[in-house]
Amino acid sequence: MTAEKLVVYNTLSRKKEIFEPIHAPNVGMYVCGPTVYGEGHLGHARSAITFDIIFRYLQHLKYRVRYVRNITDVGHLEHDADEGEDKIAKKAKLEKVEPMEIVQRYTEYYHDALRKLNVLPPSIEPSASGHIPEQIRMVEEILSSGFAYESEGSVYFDVEKFTTNGNKYGHLSGRILEDLISGTRSLDGQQSKKSSADFALWKLASPEHIMKWDSPWGQGFPGWHLECSAMSTKYLGETFDIHGGGMDLMFPHHECEIAQSAAANKKEPAKYWLHNNMITINGQKMGKSLGNFITLNELFSGKHTLLEQAYSPMTIRFFTLQAHYRSTLDFSNDALKAANKAYRKLMNGMKMLNSLEYSNEAIEKDQALNHEINKIIDDCYKGMSDDFNTAITIASLFNLIKKINVFYLKQKSTAVLTQETFENMKASYHTLVTDVLGLIDEVPINPEGLIRGMLEIYKEAKENKQYDKVDQIRTYFKEQGLAIKDMKHGIDWAYEE
Repeated sequence: MTAEKLVVYNTLSRKKEIFEPIHAPNVGMYVCGPTVYGEGHLGHARSAITFDIIFRYLQHLKYRVRYVRNITDVGHLEHDADEGEDKIAKKAKLEKVEPMEIVQRYTEYYHDALRKLNVLPPSIEPSASGHIPEQIRMVEEILSSGFAYESEGSVYFDVEKFTTNGNKYGHLSGRILEDLISGTRSLDGQQSKKSSADFALWKLASPEHIMKWDSPWGQGFPGWHLECSAMSTKYLGETFDIHGGGMDLMFPHHECEIAQSAAANKKEPAKYWLHNNMITINGQKMGKSLGNFITLNELFSGKHTLLEQAYSPMTIRFFTLQAHYRSTLDFSNDALKAANKAYRKLMNGMKMLNSLEYSNEAIEKDQALNHEINKIIDDCYKGMSDDFNTAITIASLFNLIKKINVFYLKQKSTAVLTQETFENMKASYHTLVTDVLGLIDEVPINPEGLIRGMLEIYKEAKENKQYDKVDQIRTYFKEQGLAIKDMKHGIDWAYEE
C-alpha cells in the first residue's frame, strides 16, 4: 500500500487539505440521513454509498471511526424552510395512520435497500424525535447567548445579530447575508420573524398539528436544522472531524447548523465538510420534491417508465463509484448497462485471481513487470487517498486485471513475479474491491432455469441409455439436497426428504 497521505476536499476552505483528525486515531463523522416519508431513491443511494466508502477507507487506514447518521422523523417542513406542513405528518394524514407508522415503514425500506447495496450500518443512527430534550437544551443555550429570540410561541435564530457580533453566516455556501435578505420572498405566516433570513429553532404547533412536545415556550416541535446540531454534539462532541451530506444540504441546512453550534457551543462543529454532488436526469437534480425520482426498489425490479430493465444492487453501487463523489452523475439506461458490464469485469478479475497459485519455478524474475504491477497497486491507493477518488481507483484496477489475465491465460508463469509481488497483487485486489469499494459477487443466474436445463440433459441421457451420465446427474442433485423424480408423465425434481 502506498504511503500517500489522505487528502480531502473541504467545502469550508474550498481546497484540498491533508486529513489530520483532532484526536487521532479516533475519527468522528456525522452525515445527514434521510427524512423518512417515502421510499429511498437513487439520490439517497449516492449519498449513502459515498459516505460508506469514506467510512470503509478510514477504517482501512486503521482509524477508529464513530460514524453517526441521523434519521429525520420530525421537523422537516415541506419547503425546507419555516413554512408548510411537516413532511411526515402530511403523509400520515393522507394515509390515515400514525406518523410513527410512516417513520417505521420507510426507515425499514431505507435499511433494506442499503443492505442490498452493501452499505455498512453507521455506528449510531439517532432520530430527531428521540432527542427532543437535547434540542430544547440547545435552544436554551442559544437564547442565553443572545442570538435567538422568542416570538409568539416560536423561537428563531437571529442571523443578523449573529453576524454583527463577528460571526460568519454563509461562508460554507458562499452566500452573502444582504443578498439573502433582499432575495427572500415574504412568506405567509412568517410575520413573527424579525428578518426573512432568520430560521426556526422551535416552532409553535397549531392545535391540529400531530407531532408536538411540551417546551418552555409551549407545545411545539424542533426546527429541521436543530436536530443535527444537537445530536452531533451529543455523540461526537462540540467539535468533530467530518460532517457530510449531499450538496443540496449545504444551504440552508448545513449553514444553519454551523451558526447554531457556534452560538450554543462557542465553536464551529466540524473541521472538514464533505459534500457529494447530485444525480441528475436530463440535467435536472433527481429528488422527491421534483417528482422525477426513481426509487431503489423500482431500479431493482425494473418497474419504472424510465427503465429499460432491472438493475442489480451491485450495478447501482458501481454506477455511483465510477464517478468521483464531488462530480455530477447523470442517469441513463446506457450508463447503467455499461456499469453492469464493468462491474462484471471486476468480478471476473476476482475469479481469475482466485484461480491463480504462485509458481516456485526457478526462472528469472521479470523486474519490469514486478515494478509495473506494484505501481498499479500504488495508483489504486493514490486514487483513494486523493479525496476518495473511486474513479481513479477503478481505472487502476482495470489495468491490474490486464496483468492478471496474462497469468490466467498462461501467457506467463507467475514464477516471473516475486512472491511478495504476487501476494501484494492478490491481497490488494481483494481488499480494494471487497473491503474498500464494498463490491460483492452477485450471481446473475436463475436456479430454476439451471435445474430445468440439467433435467433436459438427464432425460436425453436416459433415452440414449447413457446410464453413467444418468447416475452422475442424480449424484449432483443429491449433493445439493435435491432429488430427481421419474414419473409416467415426465421428469421433475423435489427437495430431498
